[in-house]
Amino acid sequence: MSDDADFELTPLYRIHAFGCMTQRPPAHPRGSCGTAGAPPLWERLGQLIEKHQLPDVAFTAAGCMGFCAAGPLMVVYPEGIWYRPTTPDDIDEIVDSHFRNGRRVDRLIVVPQRR
Repeated sequence: MSDDADFELTPLYRIHAFGCMTQRPPAHPRGSCGTAGAPPLWERLGQLIEKHQLPDVAFTAAGCMGFCAAGPLMVVYPEGIWYRPTTPDDIDEIVDSHFRNGRRVDRLIVVPQRR
């Protein structure tokens, strides 16, 4: 790695999505995205990224993002858009509309707030 202060990291992805995979017991008071059904949704997301050959789109499984009871949650950068998909059809719509055609899916957007 260069020690040059002017080093610039070239972006690898046009879109980088992170999805919470935290798995707590079903009765946990905070809840969790894993318990709320995230794993099969994220698996479908990865499959669709491959199926549609989107090399400039990445998905990274993440740990807790802090809004456990609202899950499953994903955040999409560089826009910083938070989605709450709950069905495979929601994932299909995010990939087709946002990832492939640049149109966010407003009905699935959530705005997380700390209390």
